[in-house]
Amino acid sequence: MGNEMKFFYIPILTILLCALMSGCMKWEVASEEEFDFSPRGLYILNEGNFQYGNASLSFYEPVTMEVTADVFSRANGMKLGDVAQSMTIEGATGWIAVNNSHVVFRIDLTTGRETGRIENLPSPREVCIISPAKAYVSQLWDNRIIIINPSTMAVTGEIEIPGMSATSGSTEQMIFSNGYVYCNCWSYQTDLLKIDAATDAVISRLNVGVQPQSIALDGNGRLWVLTDGGYAGNPIGNETPALVEVDPVTMTIIRRMEMGPSDTPRQLTLGPDGTTLYWINRDIYRMAVDDTTLPSTPFIPGRGTIYYGLTVDPVDGDVYVADAIDYQQPGMIYRYDARGVEIDRFRAGITPGAFAWKGATR
Repeated sequence: MGNEMKFFYIPILTILLCALMSGCMKWEVASEEEFDFSPRGLYILNEGNFQYGNASLSFYEPVTMEVTADVFSRANGMKLGDVAQSMTIEGATGWIAVNNSHVVFRIDLTTGRETGRIENLPSPREVCIISPAKAYVSQLWDNRIIIINPSTMAVTGEIEIPGMSATSGSTEQMIFSNGYVYCNCWSYQTDLLKIDAATDAVISRLNVGVQPQSIALDGNGRLWVLTDGGYAGNPIGNETPALVEVDPVTMTIIRRMEMGPSDTPRQLTLGPDGTTLYWINRDIYRMAVDDTTLPSTPFIPGRGTIYYGLTVDPVDGDVYVADAIDYQQPGMIYRYDARGVEIDRFRAGITPGAFAWKGATR
């Protein structure tokens, strides 16, 4: 895929060095530790470096402000893998997609122990739980969404996306609502998909702009899509990034709010009541879903490094920002209250990029 620096925010020198290394993951076994994590807390997924196999999982307790590093490797006595992409939580169970290791792990959220895995997936990005017997796994550089049974961790089918290339296709985030799964097609794509979760059929698609990077479903039942606009020389073209509001029932655009041509927005997310949007665009921005214009000033200014991940506590509204710093050293997590006042800061693993809340849902 071209222009990884734009898409993955990985320094080009790192990519060149990594290309010389083996892409095969070795699951090294070592001693295991016992954990008993509190009922509510924040899992932080650290990507690591491409082809270095140094992805990791951290756990943070908001009340005590205690951090546990390398949860997966310490609980299981083996590495998490190469490029930890996302983590999905349903009840007491978590699913971790490790992109370049082609694996999805299932873990117990209290102990951190693996309880199952699916290997040899094309390039897993996100897991969307539909029922105890069905989940979707989106893929990069593939034209399929893989269907799995999250209870047995077996592949049960696939959804081939119409009109998408088998080698340069892309499906990304997924939201399950009212019997349908909504999915943004990101890399070299333009569409938002609507899938009937009962029949596993794509029933509608909407062109929302070049490279829809992330999506969110607000408290009013409206979908929001953040497009990154691509880059100069992109095979499908490039355009100004935008924040797009969509009616998920009719799959039509309600409004499109264009950003600046040099903006690089990512990581769209919502506050606890579903009425406030947050995203990264070097700084952290927020706006009410009813606002008619984009904010002109940031909610949380950048620190001159790399804001890479973002989440909002679904209970108290605190904002957590992951700073990748230089992609080489352990990243920093900043915690802010709803006014933007810093509450805490702590180290995570290398390139913290995704979050998952244990024991709290919006």
